[in-house]
Amino acid sequence: MSITTKTGDNGETSLANGERVKKDHIRVQTYGTVDELNSFLGLAKHYLPDYEREVVELIQKNLFRLAAELAKGEQYVKLINEEDIEKLTNLVYEYESKVELNSFVIPGETIASAHLDVCRTIARRAERLVVTLASQEEVRGEVIRYLNRISDLLYIMARFIEGSHIRKIRGSEL
Repeated sequence: MSITTKTGDNGETSLANGERVKKDHIRVQTYGTVDELNSFLGLAKHYLPDYEREVVELIQKNLFRLAAELAKGEQYVKLINEEDIEKLTNLVYEYESKVELNSFVIPGETIASAHLDVCRTIARRAERLVVTLASQEEVRGEVIRYLNRISDLLYIMARFIEGSHIRKIRGSEL
């Protein structure tokens, strides 16, 4: 069986429930952006320490669930829930206890943090698209909150990674 079906050659695609829509439909743009975020997280995790890599992999697994729901495949996956959101919230608190934030940050201090910042901005775009979708069709609030929490977490993780990098440099002989 080939992955090339040719059913999308005229600019349409099938949602998980079989419904056909244009490829530029807001729903397709939304879950496509979640997929983009997942792919960039896959890139970012290769520059991260083990614990942060595990955090990113947790997010990636949950993004598959979230994207499936956005593609109207909610019957096939466990939906993102308050427990998932709370897990990310607690991770944000964990990193906040280790990072002092007192000014705006210019992204790019390290390769790892720069990748996390790109992922953060994609998460924000996905969140904006979900809000647009929610103005036209029903979307559960957990979807928006989860994406919002991802961007918070990626921001504070990037700052933590930058701090680790700075501590290593300052502690070494130059």
